[in-house]
Amino acid sequence: MVVRGVEPATPDRRLEEQRHGGARSLEALYGERYQSMVRLAYLLTGSASVAEDLVQDSFAGLYERWDRVREPSAYLRVSVVNACRAFHRRASRERARFADLVSDEVSADTPIVLDALAALPYKQRAALVLRYWEDRPETDIAEFLGCRPATVRSLVQRGPRALREVIEQSLMGRGRSRSGFAPRCARRRCR
Repeated sequence: MVVRGVEPATPDRRLEEQRHGGARSLEALYGERYQSMVRLAYLLTGSASVAEDLVQDSFAGLYERWDRVREPSAYLRVSVVNACRAFHRRASRERARFADLVSDEVSADTPIVLDALAALPYKQRAALVLRYWEDRPETDIAEFLGCRPATVRSLVQRGPRALREVIEQSLMGRGRSRSGFAPRCARRRCR
């Protein structure tokens, strides 16, 4: 198969590359093919950053097998396409696994809840996520966080109130909740 703009690798060119050493040949291939492989991966994935990562991983895989590969350019292209395919396979499995999180309809509340969750202290955020999202028992959460089960109970009990206060604060935009008191996290910053 002949592709426009792609020069077939001749045995003389391959021997010439091998004479200059593996690292220099890989450097030359990197210089020649990096941008075109990123463009290919971008078209297959739709994300520039993912495309760059996949191409870098493909070059790393090629480096490990450099002395066993006959056609490095073809190997690289197949490696990039396979990496893009694996990316889509992983993404579809994640979408299927978290189907209840990722829905086609956009909810205005979701970013607020996620922002509010991010505003909580780490232990409280972790306790809430492990309890309500992972549905873990208190003993497991205590083990994960390195604290006592009573501490977990306290974190989980106070968590929804802290979330509500942070959400009210962001909705009101004044730094005060509807009750007129500053949320606990805001009081802590004032000290």
